[in-house]
Amino acid sequence: MLAAHAAIGLGTLAGGWRIIHTMGSKITKLQPVGGFAAETSAAISILIATQTGVPVSTTHAITGAIVGVGAVRRLSAVRWGVAGQIVWAWVLTIPAAFFISAVTFILLRMAGAH
Repeated sequence: MLAAHAAIGLGTLAGGWRIIHTMGSKITKLQPVGGFAAETSAAISILIATQTGVPVSTTHAITGAIVGVGAVRRLSAVRWGVAGQIVWAWVLTIPAAFFISAVTFILLRMAGAH
């Protein structure tokens, strides 16, 4: 359990700034009011989803909210190529995690873990 905590903490330390920079500057330029609107709308979306029992990704919610803030200013304010790369990363994450977990499970079973 401590190793998992350490891995999450180190991952955030190593890559957290890059993610924040991409979300706040590369998708669209956020001003404080836009950031507030995005955070508030994502929080409300997550709250409604939680109250209704719908599983939701907080990352997807905030990314959609940031794209929404940029699109309201003007559609060209959103860097659609960056947004598309994020969507592709999400699409590829599920099969990649499936493959890695399956291989890990098989290796652990071959090593005698139960």
